[in-house]
Amino acid sequence: MQLPEHVIGQKATQEELKGSYRRLCMLYHPDKHRDPELKRQAEQLFNLVHQAYEVLSDPQLRAIYDIYGKRGLDVEGWEVVERKRTPVEIREEFERLQREREERRLQQRTNPKGMISVGVDATDLFDRYEEDYKDLPGGGFPHVEINKMHISQSIEAPLTTTDTAVLSGSLSTHNGNGGGNINLALRRVTSAKGWGEVEFGAGDSHGPLLGMKIFRNLTARCFVTAQCGLQFSSRGVRPGCTTVLARHLDKNTMGYLQWRWGTQSSMNTSIVRDTKTSHFTFAMQLGIPHSFMMMSYQYKFQDDEQTKVKGSIKSGFFGTVVEYGAERKISRHSVLGATVSVGVPQGVSLKIKLNRASQTYFFPIHLTDQLLPSAVFYATVGPLIFYLAIQRLIIRPYVRAQQEQDLEKHRESSASDIARKKQEAESAVLLMQESVRRIIESEESRMGLIILNAWYGKFVTDNSRRHERAKVIDVSVPLQCLVKDSKLILTEATKTGLPGFYDPCVGEEKSLKVLYQFRGVMHQVLSPDGEALRIPKQSHRIDADT
Repeated sequence: MQLPEHVIGQKATQEELKGSYRRLCMLYHPDKHRDPELKRQAEQLFNLVHQAYEVLSDPQLRAIYDIYGKRGLDVEGWEVVERKRTPVEIREEFERLQREREERRLQQRTNPKGMISVGVDATDLFDRYEEDYKDLPGGGFPHVEINKMHISQSIEAPLTTTDTAVLSGSLSTHNGNGGGNINLALRRVTSAKGWGEVEFGAGDSHGPLLGMKIFRNLTARCFVTAQCGLQFSSRGVRPGCTTVLARHLDKNTMGYLQWRWGTQSSMNTSIVRDTKTSHFTFAMQLGIPHSFMMMSYQYKFQDDEQTKVKGSIKSGFFGTVVEYGAERKISRHSVLGATVSVGVPQGVSLKIKLNRASQTYFFPIHLTDQLLPSAVFYATVGPLIFYLAIQRLIIRPYVRAQQEQDLEKHRESSASDIARKKQEAESAVLLMQESVRRIIESEESRMGLIILNAWYGKFVTDNSRRHERAKVIDVSVPLQCLVKDSKLILTEATKTGLPGFYDPCVGEEKSLKVLYQFRGVMHQVLSPDGEALRIPKQSHRIDADT
């Protein structure tokens, strides 16, 4: 069902609605057509207009449609909602019904998260001593090895609308020694202001663990988290406690105070400012064994790939580390990032991270224990050249093929619906012929608005895309039928729902091109789909000299 909001506008009054309804009824009334086929087509369109009018003339259904469109009418549960509600109440009711539906889905869904970290020791590329390898077979090739690995995975299982169980586990190995652990956490949302969590853990590296965590909103701008635990091991019981107090300093800035007591006691304060274009962090910690100061800045480019560049400096009792890097979205669900770390006495490292949906793949590559300019250069330039090559040879072709595949699937799934709408549009055009003839006669008598030609769909205007075929339909008759008192007004919405229109190129950008005559002067306009259009306008006039 296509509602005629394009003709009357979403903010139309009841009088405008009735006027538009009468106009479309006169156009599509079956009794006006003697041909059996035209009469059948007119009856179908007349019923659609009547269904649309029933929705738009009902205050509650109209409010639902104005806020959420046709998808709002498809939500189950409206039949038990009290009528005579305001738009605000209807919005709240819709959100409630949506939450109930999401909660039902939640009962059948988990939220898996995982991480795989592979540490690579590549110091032999820069720190090797040639004299140590002269007599060894294959000594001319640097030795690169994997010296550590970490794998972790977690899943969430909703038990009720307020209770959730989280099962997680991890395996680690470093230079031939390894271990693992498994944890079970039970979380309960106690109110809109807070939740609590109990954690049980066991493993061969640290021993059994018993912990508890609490989150609570103190005010609208302040919250606190408290976590305590008991770690059992062969050395005895090691208690630990962490408390974090956070406050919104302004719309984009958070301040944190953290106290940690246990094997690594410390006090930490930090300020985090996050805006649409940047992310800034300043932190200072006093503790055992490490005290440090840290400052980082990240700039967010406003592009489709969500590119970010970042830099940070951290200095403390352990030394000083400078890091810089970038990350970029390479597909719909994947983000690739690289960071170069230069420090004393840590040396130079390259860290590569790939986030794929809820999975993270991390590859820290240690290049040298010294501050070598060559290591810094290759760590910076190497990933950039590699990314540009992969982007051109693999990522772009893959994304382009994926987009074409998704578009083809969308076309196939909507083929029957588009065919039906095409038939309805063609039927509507046939039924409009007599009305259009009268409108043209009336407009010609007053030197008014005459639609000479109108096309709707995808136009190829770029010379580099001349090989592509334009996909347009002729909509001269439907547009002329909408002319009233030498004016044509289309609201800010897609034109596919207009009487006599359908989508000739599903999933692609569309435009409306109109060549019209007003007061004997030629005019032309190309309007992007979804934008409002009002004609005639002086700016559309075609200069006689051109």
